[in-house]
Amino acid sequence: MTIWQAIILAIVEGITEFLPVSSTGHMIIASSFMGISHLEFTKMFTVNIQFGAILSVVVLYWKRFFQSTDFYFKLFVAFLPAAVLGFLLNDLIDSMLENVIVVAISLLVGGIILLFIDRINNDNTREREISYFDALKIGFFQCIAMIPGVSRSASTIIGGMLQGLSRKQAAEFSFFLAVPTMAAAGGYKLLKTYDTIQASDIKTLLIGNLVAFVVAMLAIKFFINFLTKYGFKVFGYYRIILGLILLGLLASGYKLDIV
Repeated sequence: MTIWQAIILAIVEGITEFLPVSSTGHMIIASSFMGISHLEFTKMFTVNIQFGAILSVVVLYWKRFFQSTDFYFKLFVAFLPAAVLGFLLNDLIDSMLENVIVVAISLLVGGIILLFIDRINNDNTREREISYFDALKIGFFQCIAMIPGVSRSASTIIGGMLQGLSRKQAAEFSFFLAVPTMAAAGGYKLLKTYDTIQASDIKTLLIGNLVAFVVAMLAIKFFINFLTKYGFKVFGYYRIILGLILLGLLASGYKLDIV
């Protein structure tokens, strides 16, 4: 992986991490088109640069992280299901990271679901305190995003809306939940591949995380405003179109497999 390939992947990550379109899915697609070899470092890079993106949440919402200890306990409860399943299914998840057809189908199905969810008008829902049970249920919704192409953001926001949260409140809780989830995933992947990292790889990781951080800062501000005004419809159609294009390319024999 060259520095420029790393920067492109980081831009893709920063834009898509908090949008309901699947950042992992888009990085897999981008890697395929750029012909990036799917070595252990590449797998680790696509997970680790998400840490740069989630740091933007800490910076933008830093006051919320000093609100109360109750806030952290609820995040921990929501984080637990993904922590347990992610550890148990790590090898299966890794194998799916190499499969573009899984991403294509997930994008398509997820887009259709978003169009249905968009009909739930939670815009005028009065914001309320998120309970521990709400947090746990949202945590289980997050587990669905272990399938590449599903989108962690989409699954957790949908989970929150189904608990009666407003779009904005569900989106913000999804952002907060990303912090422990992606920090743990990135840290675990880094520990597993630490002995294979070269000196040049460290530079690539640092640049990737920095780019993802800056781009994600802008993407979060855009997404909150857009979601509040327009809902999920545009993202749903985008996912469906992209999923159909990928399936069409695969059906025509176009090589999209990770090399």
